[in-house]
Amino acid sequence: MGTSFNEQFDQHGAWRREFALRLKLLSEWMKDHELLDASVEERLRRLEQQMRSDKVMVAFVAEFSRGKSELINAIFFAGYKRRIMPASAGRTTMCPTELGYDADVPPCLRLLPIETRLQPQALMEWRMVPEKWTRIDLDVNDPTQLAQALEKVAEVRHVTKDEAKALGFWHDEVPEDNPMVGADGLVEVPRWRHALINIAHPLLKQGLVILDTPGLNAIGAEPELTVNLIPQAHAVVFILAADTGVTKSDLAIWREHLITEADNNESRLVVLNKIDTMWDTLSTPFQVQAQIDRQRATSAEILGLRREQVIPVSAQKGLVAKVNDDAKLLQASQLPMLEQALGQGVMGQRQKILQAAVGGGISELRVEAGRAIHVRRRDLAEQMLELKGLRGKNTSVIKHMRSRIEQEQGEFDISGARIHAVRSVHLKLLREVFEMLGTGALKAEMAQLTTAMRQPGIKLGVKKAYMQTFERLRAGLRKAQATSAEIQNMLGGTFRQLNAEYGFSLQAPKEPDLERYVRDLDLVERSHTQYLGVGNVLRLAQPEFADRLVRALATRLRVVYESALGEVELWNKSAAAQLDAQLRERRRNFGRRMEAIERIQQAATGLDDRIAEIGSQERALDELDAKLTELTDHLMSTPAGGSANDEAQRKSA
Repeated sequence: MGTSFNEQFDQHGAWRREFALRLKLLSEWMKDHELLDASVEERLRRLEQQMRSDKVMVAFVAEFSRGKSELINAIFFAGYKRRIMPASAGRTTMCPTELGYDADVPPCLRLLPIETRLQPQALMEWRMVPEKWTRIDLDVNDPTQLAQALEKVAEVRHVTKDEAKALGFWHDEVPEDNPMVGADGLVEVPRWRHALINIAHPLLKQGLVILDTPGLNAIGAEPELTVNLIPQAHAVVFILAADTGVTKSDLAIWREHLITEADNNESRLVVLNKIDTMWDTLSTPFQVQAQIDRQRATSAEILGLRREQVIPVSAQKGLVAKVNDDAKLLQASQLPMLEQALGQGVMGQRQKILQAAVGGGISELRVEAGRAIHVRRRDLAEQMLELKGLRGKNTSVIKHMRSRIEQEQGEFDISGARIHAVRSVHLKLLREVFEMLGTGALKAEMAQLTTAMRQPGIKLGVKKAYMQTFERLRAGLRKAQATSAEIQNMLGGTFRQLNAEYGFSLQAPKEPDLERYVRDLDLVERSHTQYLGVGNVLRLAQPEFADRLVRALATRLRVVYESALGEVELWNKSAAAQLDAQLRERRRNFGRRMEAIERIQQAATGLDDRIAEIGSQERALDELDAKLTELTDHLMSTPAGGSANDEAQRKSA
């Protein structure tokens, strides 16, 4: 079998750590050679942060009793040689459960009480209030204690129909979706709304986040899960039972919560679990396999996927095989096939995205640092020309040269006021962009949407309210883009003028592309519009449910707007840092020229010495440029998992 998901993830983690280390070394090298201006430093900081904090979320979604928790045990926790996630018959995981790692938090299970559903705060807001969660410390070295603690995610409460209705688990209008009523007239609901498990599992330490979701009723009742967490997962593993194939409730989950644009279905894997139920002693292995293949083809056709995206597996037999080191049973369970698909699909795709983002960042960083080297090189060339012109000249010519440099310096100092005026106009326009992308503008939009959602009656006009909100948000982003274009034109004109008047080599940095954030808005809108299907119209009649939905939307939009704002800030920093760097270099240049003239006046050999010095400085700059290219090329071409020459490369840096 090919590389398993665990091995692929290990390689991805090693590559990320190696890359972050190389970035740090590049940063130190640039600092030592005075190439680290504010803009370059910010780019390096962002790249390093992106590498160190990059998370890969895999969401496991299924209706109840499809063997989802057992599959998580088999793939991720078989090393404990026992079940860790509760996976008995019937309903197990009753609340959405996230498994991840945060070094600042001790190993623990945190549980958010279901009653928080009665309050309007979004799930993301509750994360900021740790004291509202019930916390249970975990001993990661004691598999029994770990498994016992995690059984709490299966806990339930029994409430009246009215309480179930308030919590979002009971709807008079759709009785077929309601839970069973017990002999005592009470309804079973989850005790917890959300669970966070923080353990130092090797994969979780490297940035993997596993999202384990409960069945259809629980998914639909938690809007943030459907409109935020699942759409942002890098891969979704949807689990079906091999003997039943795609049931009506499976299809409802797929259509309402998982179906995506055609070009993004690659991140969806479907598992036909429990193939061992079809291992029939009365049928030949060939007949059993033919039956599994038929179920696989039918499921792929119903869900609109390629056959390769539907993988038959026995999670239970795979776990048993790993616990007992039974290679033959592991092969029969077909679990390695799923691990390989996860490894190649999820990790391959994630690494491509990360490498593309990093490649772009490194290229821009190289251009900015290269520009500083170019300015130094040009100043040296001017000095060389000036000094060579003094060969054989008498003292009066040299004195005249000194007064000319002083005059140039005086004129240059006066230009500072003009440059300051240009910056003021630039910043005034920039403040407009910041306001359009700021939290104030977003809050105003969300308040308007909340008002529309609180209108009495069934929310048949809710899609229209959403559509109008997103139209205004898109218009706002496009207006910010138009203002950015105006600033860019002004910068270009100003830089050209300064280049002509003072011999600078300023170049307007690449304008921020806000159109990609418009595309992000489109994706957010699609996930919400899908959620606002007929199935949820009745829920929206409850004001508190509508409020939760808007808060969930605000949480996701904030991320989009903060990213857009970050890009504009980086663009502004890049323009300002260029100007600062060239002003600084020019002042140094005047100082060096005056020093050279003084040395020439004092000693006959001063001129030739200075010319030789400049020649050696030019050679040093060529070496600096070559080293910058080598270090950045190496960063862009670092293969996954690092390379055998890493140590040698580090030492040479």
